[in-house]
Amino acid sequence: MDLRNLRAFVEVVRQGGFSQAAKVVFATQSTVSKAVRQLEDELGLTLLDRIGHKSRLTPAGEIVFRRAVSMLAERDDLIRELDELRGLKRGSLRLGLPAIGSHILFAPLFTAFRSRYPGIEVQLTEQGSMRLEELVMAGELDLAASLLPVGEEFDWQEVRREPLDLLVPLGHPLAEREQVEMAELAELPFILFGEGFALNPIILRVCQRCGFQPTVVGRSSQIDFLMQLVASGLGISFLPRLIARPRQEDGHFRAIAIADEGMDWHIAMVWRRGSYLSKAAKAWLELVRPPAPAPARSDPAPTGPTASPPK
Repeated sequence: MDLRNLRAFVEVVRQGGFSQAAKVVFATQSTVSKAVRQLEDELGLTLLDRIGHKSRLTPAGEIVFRRAVSMLAERDDLIRELDELRGLKRGSLRLGLPAIGSHILFAPLFTAFRSRYPGIEVQLTEQGSMRLEELVMAGELDLAASLLPVGEEFDWQEVRREPLDLLVPLGHPLAEREQVEMAELAELPFILFGEGFALNPIILRVCQRCGFQPTVVGRSSQIDFLMQLVASGLGISFLPRLIARPRQEDGHFRAIAIADEGMDWHIAMVWRRGSYLSKAAKAWLELVRPPAPAPARSDPAPTGPTASPPK
C-alpha cells in the first residue's frame, strides 16, 4: 500500500476537498484524485461518495481514514527515530500551545528552550485544547498543552494547576466578596470561550453539578476582549488566577475565588500514548516539568540547657 496515496486520501478528508488537499501535499488536483482512485482500486472499495464538488466518507472510508492517520503518524515517528540514530545534529519540535495562559506560562519557557537548544527548530501551533489534541492524535504535533483530564489515548506530564477565578465588573453586587459559590451565579449571564476551548466543559460541568444551565450571552477566543466584555457589564466570566489577578487593577473588573471543587485550570503536556518522543520533545518536557516539592523540614531536637534527658 503506497503511503503517498494514503497521505493524499487523508488530506482530502481533512481539507474538505481535492483542490485544497492538492495545495497541502504540493501536487496537482488531478494527481490527488488519481492517488485516491488507485487506493480505492487496490482495496476494491469506494472510500468517498463524490457529490458535485463535495465528497463524504463511506463506511469503508471511515475505517481507512482512521487507520491511515495512525499509519502515517507511525511513519513520521520512524523517520524521526532513525534521524536521531544517524546522529542528526539539528532537530525539530512540533509544539501546540493554547491561547489561554501561554503568554504567562509558556513564553518564558519557550525563550529558555531556544537559548539552550538553538539548533532545534520549533514549529508552534496555537489552538484551543480540543483541536490540539486532534492534531496530536493525527501525528501533526509531537506535544501539546491541554487541560486534564485527557483520554486514555494520551500520555501526559503535569505542568501547572491553577484555580479559576470569577470575573465581575466593578460595582457588581458580588464585587466586594472574597469568595463565591457557583450556585449563586445561576441567574447571571455568562461569557464563555470560543469553540474548542477545554475550559468551557469544565465550567459547564460544575454548573450542571450545581443544578443549572447558564445563559451564555457571548463567546470570545481573545482574553483581552473577554475581559473588556466583563468590564463593560455584558456578563461574568472566568480565567485562571495567574492571568486574572495581575490584570484586575487596571482592567475595571474584580477577580473572585470560587469555593466549588473542580474549577481548576489543570494543564499538562500531552502526546500520543506509546508514540516515539524525540530528544527535542524530551528536552521540552524536562524544561516544563514542575519542580518537586521541597521535603518537609522537621524541627531539630532541642539542645542546650532546655533539652530533655534521654529516657
